[in-house]
Amino acid sequence: MSISIFALIIGAIFVNNVVLSQFLGICPFLGVSKDVKSSLGMGGAVLFVMILATLVTWLINHYVLDPFNLNYLQTIAYILVIAGLVQMVEIILKKIAPALYQTLGVFLPLITTNCAVLGVAILVVQKNMNLFQSMIYAASIAVGFTLALVIFAGIREQMELTGVPKGMKGVPIALVTAGILAMAFMGFGGLVPLP
Repeated sequence: MSISIFALIIGAIFVNNVVLSQFLGICPFLGVSKDVKSSLGMGGAVLFVMILATLVTWLINHYVLDPFNLNYLQTIAYILVIAGLVQMVEIILKKIAPALYQTLGVFLPLITTNCAVLGVAILVVQKNMNLFQSMIYAASIAVGFTLALVIFAGIREQMELTGVPKGMKGVPIALVTAGILAMAFMGFGGLVPLP
């Protein structure tokens, strides 16, 4: 892959944002974005799990699935690995850092069903990235996810203070806002060449 690291980072965060451009991770995007503090917690948990999951799935793909010609098991293997990693992280945090577990404990089960984590694991293989590029890409995607989540949460907090029409309160205005935010991120298109 001949793309620069800078282009990879900017492209993953802004141009090809996982939520607003690829539409992965919509459930936590809509569900956890009611306040900025929860959004930051979810973003931190996604960052940690996404990097760890990408590392493990990249290693599994290159040292188990590819050599034994088992690529057809990729999706099921990745799902099992991600679910196992999230459970393992939850158990370890509960034992070692109870305070951190209390902070992130709510978000960890949500990450198991976050398709953005699975999507990134599959994308790094499809784009034929090496391990270093995969880790940079996973971290950048997680930062882009967090950025979109925090911006959306800030807008939703502000909308609580305004007079939204009764028929638009809740999910309808959230979907309209998400659409407008996605269009705003389209303005970054062409900033860097995509991989």
